[in-house]
Order: sequence, then C-alpha cells, then structure tokens
Amino acid sequence: MAFWVGLVLARGRRSGAVRTCLRELQNGFERRGSVPLGLGTVLRELLRRGKLQRESDFMASVDSSWISWGVGVFILKPLKWTLSSVLGDSKIPEEEEVLIYVELLQEKAEEVYRLYQSSALSSHPVVALAELRSLCAGLCPDERTFYLLLLQLQKEKRVTILEQNGEKIVKFARGLHAKVSPMNDVDIGVYQLMQSEQLLSQKVESLAQEAEKCKEDARSACRAGKKQLALRCLKSKRRTERRIAELHSKLDAVQGILDRIYASQTDQMVFNAYQAGVGALKLSMKDVTVERAENLVDQIQELCDTQDEVAQTLAGVGVNGLGWLLLCFFQEMSFFLWSGCCCSLFASAERCQSFLASVPR
Repeated sequence: MAFWVGLVLARGRRSGAVRTCLRELQNGFERRGSVPLGLGTVLRELLRRGKLQRESDFMASVDSSWISWGVGVFILKPLKWTLSSVLGDSKIPEEEEVLIYVELLQEKAEEVYRLYQSSALSSHPVVALAELRSLCAGLCPDERTFYLLLLQLQKEKRVTILEQNGEKIVKFARGLHAKVSPMNDVDIGVYQLMQSEQLLSQKVESLAQEAEKCKEDARSACRAGKKQLALRCLKSKRRTERRIAELHSKLDAVQGILDRIYASQTDQMVFNAYQAGVGALKLSMKDVTVERAENLVDQIQELCDTQDEVAQTLAGVGVNGLGWLLLCFFQEMSFFLWSGCCCSLFASAERCQSFLASVPR
C-alpha cells in the first residue's frame, strides 16, 4: 500500500496537474495491457488520509456560487458534505470522478498569489477576473484549474470574488499573511473608475487613429487635386482632435480621482503602521523611567571612578615594592599550604594589605 500511495502522489507532482481520476491513473499505470487491480483501494486510502479530495467535496466546502459550471452540478448538499467529512468516506471513487491533489493545489494557489503580488495588477485594490486569468495563463493550463486555485485562495481567506453587472471582480489580501477584507462600495467604485479609465483610453487611441487617417486622406485628396474633399477631411480631423481633447480632460479627471483614492489608502496604511509602532514603543518603554536611567548612569560613573582609583594605585607601586609584595605573598602561600590552617589565608591577606599601605606612592 505504501508503495502505491507514494507512486500516485509522485505521478501527480510530476504531471503538475491538480486534478486526476481513477480512469486517468489506470491509463497511466497500464503495462502490457494490464492495469493495477487495487488502484481504487489506493485512492480510497489517499482520500482517508486527506492527500486526495473529491472535487465535489472541495467545492461544497467553499462558496463557489460565482462559478457557473459549479451550480447544481458538482456541489453536494451541505448536509451530505458535512456527514461525509465527519464520518469519513469509505467509498471507492468512480472511474470518472474528479479527485484533487490537496498539497499540490495549495502550492499552486500560493504561486498564483505571489504572481499577482509581483505584477502591476497589485497596484489596484481589485482586478477583473479576465485580466487575472490572462496573468495566470502560464500556471493554469485550463479554466477549471484556474477556478480551483481561486477557490483554494478563497478558502484561505486571501481572495474574495464578487459578480457586478455580469462581470466578476477579484479582491486580494494586501499582504502575504493578511486576510482579505469583504468587498465594499469603495472597491466597487474603484473598479468602475478603472473600467471608465480603460474605456476612455481606448476611445482616445481610436480617435487618434481616426485623426491620423483624416490627415492622410486630406493629403491624398490634395495630391489628386480634390481640394473640397481635402478641406472636408481637414475639418473632420479638427473635430476629431477636439473630441480627443475633451476625452483627455475627462481621462485626467478620472485618473486624478484614482490617484487620490490610492493616496488615501497609502496614508491609511502609514497611519496604521505609525499606530502599531507607538504601541510597540510604549510596551518596550513600560519599565523605563528618567529616574531609573539617571540612577543607572550614576552607578556606572561610580564604578568607573573606582576602576580609575584602582588603576592609579597599581600604577604607583614601584618595581622593587612590587617584587617584595610578590615575595611576601608567595611566602604566605607556602606557609598556608604547609600548615593547612585556613586562618592563615586571611592573615596573609591582612599582611598584604598592610604592606600595600606602607609602600610609598
């Protein structure tokens, strides 16, 4: 059993696919027209250990109502899912039933999250689902896998998804270990402003091409001697340029509003960081007062003065005096070792102290 469990997991990691089924594994392990007979039992064991999970159970554990193909097809009823998760699932999966590699799904979801954080899309609080799908095209070979990865991020509370006017928008958590906040009116308003900015930019680009075409048509008409046609083309060009100027002013206004919103969000982040820093500083300075600091400085100064006095005393002892001091000390130590009397050690210390007092400074 252990051999086949490791082999199934290793095959899933090599393929990089987060989904599999019994039929696919039977085809993958087929040798000379024969397939492993106990492969279903191996999958049941992996389901019991939590290494695999039925796709229907996974989707039932997350709010996947925003997925059109998930409604009423793959989602189990909550009661049925709760019973299967509590009592366990001892049923061998069907040949076509889709199973998920749990660890591989979590790893790929983390890759999607980091890819978004390092992309230019992360500068906006929300992003369109279609844009995110284009960004993750290299990681997700198909749309179904992409949706499963988003569901995993949603389960980890790092993504929230909302459908607005027929379009799905995604909101990510701002930090690597942060939890996403619910979608609010500000996020929806920012998304609508972003859509307006994109439409205005596309319209300006289209009108610029139209103005350039009018200019080329006027030149061609002028070369052909059709002055009236050339004048009409130039008038059309001027009208187009006026429309471009008007759209530019609107585009600047929209971009200005977005810049103010982003600046306010940055200010809020800085304010929160300052507030956290003040709290940490108060906690770290809880037992520190000016009186205690002055007392500590006085103690340090007193010890430094004592050290200086000791150094001056030792520096004032002459070479001969120091020799006599060492000689007396070794004599006293010899006497202490010979007599074995503990009191002689204290007596020798007193004699050394008396000798130091008599030495001229």
